[in-house]
Parts: sequence; structure tokens; C-alpha cells
Amino acid sequence: MTSPRPLDGITVISLEHAIAAPFCTRQLADLGARVIKVERPGAGDFARAYDTRVRGQASHFVWTNRSKESLTLDLKNPEAMAVLRELLKDADVLVQNLAPGAAARMGLSFEALSPTHPKLIVCDISGYGEDGPYRDKKAYDLLIQSEAGLLSITGTPEAPSKAGNSMADIAAGMYAYTNILSALLLRGKTGQGSHIDVSMLEALGEWMGYPLYYAFEGAAPPPRTAASHASIYPYGPFAAGDGGTVMLGLQNEREWKVFCEVVLADAALASDARFCTNALRNANRAELQQLILGMFATMSTAEVEARLDQAQIANARMNDMAGVWAHPQLKARQRWQQVGSPAGQIPALLPPGRNNRYDYRMDAVPAVGEHTEAILRELGMDDAAVQALRETKAI
Repeated sequence: MTSPRPLDGITVISLEHAIAAPFCTRQLADLGARVIKVERPGAGDFARAYDTRVRGQASHFVWTNRSKESLTLDLKNPEAMAVLRELLKDADVLVQNLAPGAAARMGLSFEALSPTHPKLIVCDISGYGEDGPYRDKKAYDLLIQSEAGLLSITGTPEAPSKAGNSMADIAAGMYAYTNILSALLLRGKTGQGSHIDVSMLEALGEWMGYPLYYAFEGAAPPPRTAASHASIYPYGPFAAGDGGTVMLGLQNEREWKVFCEVVLADAALASDARFCTNALRNANRAELQQLILGMFATMSTAEVEARLDQAQIANARMNDMAGVWAHPQLKARQRWQQVGSPAGQIPALLPPGRNNRYDYRMDAVPAVGEHTEAILRELGMDDAAVQALRETKAI
């Protein structure tokens, strides 16, 4: 028998698409919540069509939608809206990241629902929040990376670059997730639901704390230094003689001394006037880089890593995706599991954090509308009622 999970018995209804809300609700499903994903009849969540990289399925979608039930409803149809309202009677959480104002126009705001659903937690995820001059602006991940300043500090001196993953969506999804967990704890104390208003800009803005304070009161912001650290050196990627790349990082003068002695085999370099403090190493990084690369050119990637490990200098390989799929640490800790999908079994990473009291829920990625009939029958509908909804294209 499976041990109880933290969110067993919690029902989440999600009007979701793309990444932010689906990423949030998948975390809730991981902890045992029943997540009913409301999708458009036919095509479903438009993220299903982003690509076909996972045996014909979209990479974004399979990542963020396992362990959910798919219910198709055309919410412009009054009969479909009646089904949704029936589901909300027993729901604990409503999550939505529709276009700005769309949920409120359908009568699904916290203010509209709270009088009849006092224990319901409503979480609205949007680009800029429910008020303020940017409230109605459309917001996509790249646009928020730009507005939050992430692009300005990421890339090379010549060109800013976006992060390679959906950082704004992920940040908003995680803050929605933790806010919902907090609201469930609060409801346990007060008996009342909450309204949560999560802004992608504010979520990513929180993650920008270091560069913001670095540029405090008009100071110069961190320079764009590609994969190197903006103010600590050596800290970043260095090529080895066999074409591999090793990331390394020095944090203090003790490590610099050992790095010179053990890795570069040049103890005298530690007291060189050009490099004897981090500030000087940073100012003279071009000269130091040539010295490091000259030594690394005589060694393979494995040999460089061995010397860095011997010196207890933090280091890592710059893995590509194939390297992460095959990562020995993930394999040793048994972090990959198989989950079902419309295209068969696919591997999925367990959520971060092992808990000795329960196992995460790792159920299938649903097909569009896979659970529609089962959910309608739970609501007491018979064959004729379900067929009537199909005929009116409500489902």
C-alpha cells in the first residue's frame, strides 16, 4: 500500500496552458493532489503542439503535465460552464493563467466565487499582476526575461541572450505552487480560502535580487561575461587539450594558492603581482586566461578534472542534453522513472527532494479529453447527458 502523500484528497481544477500554470499544478500532482486539467475540445492545451520531440508529443507538454486528468470543456458554452461550476463545488484550488481578465469575465474571480465557495483557494497567474499599468499586456517568457532585466546581464559583451529555459514561467509556476501550499496550511487554521495573485515579472524580479543590489543606487550593473562569473576569476569554462570544456570556480585566496601549486604546477604564480587578489585577477583576466589555457591544452578533460579534484577546486563538465540523460549521479540515485503517455512509456525525473515518508506520484501524461467521460459520470451524468454535451460541442 502506498504511504499517504501530503496532498492526497486535495482537488485542483486548472484552466491552464503553456508552462507557468501547468508547471505549478504538476508539482501539486506530484504530492498527491488530483489535478483536473481543463482543455479546449479538439486541440487541447496549445503547448501540445509546440513540437513533436517525444515520440510525437511536445517536449514542454510531457514535462509539465504528468499525473493529471484531462477534461475538455468549451467554456464559451453555457453547458460546459455549468459542468465547471459543478466541479468547483468540491474543489480545493482553482488555478488559471488565461489571458488577462478572461477568468473574471467568466465569473471565475475570487470575489465572484468566494461567497459560495468560502474554502476555495483561487490562484491567478499572469504576466504583470491583476492591477497596475501593465495589467492588460500580453506576456510571454522571453518578454518577461527582457522586462525583468535578465537579458541585460546574460550573454556576451556584444550580445544579450535569453536563458535557454523558460525561466519566467518556471519562476511564476514555483511561486504559485508554494503560495498554494501556504494557502492550504492557512486554510487549515482559519477554515477560509485565499486569493493568490502571481506575477511573472515579480517572480523573476525576485530571482534578480543579486544583480539589482549589485547595481544599487545607479551603480554599474554586472557585465555580460558569457559563462564566466562577472566578478570572480577564474570562474567559468576552460577548454582542455582534447576539445572538452571544464567549468571551475575559485572562491578565495586559499583556493587560488592551491590552484597554482597543484593544477597549474606553478606555485610562484600565486604571489604574482598581477594575480595575487581576486580584484587583480578579475582586472587581468585576459592574461590569466592565457596562462590557464596554455596549461590545460597539454591535458585531457579527465586529467584536468583529476587535478582539480586533487586540489579540491570546485569543477564540473559542461554537459549537453545527452550528458544529462546519461548522468552517472542521476543514475546512481535512481532519479529516472518510467511514466505512461499516449505514445507509451517515457522516462521522467523524480521531483527534487527525497522524502522518507512517501513516494511521489508519477502517473501518465494524459491524452486530450482522456478523462472527460469519467469525470462527467462522477458528476452523475448518464450516457444521454454526456452525448447531449457532445452534440452541442460543450465537451
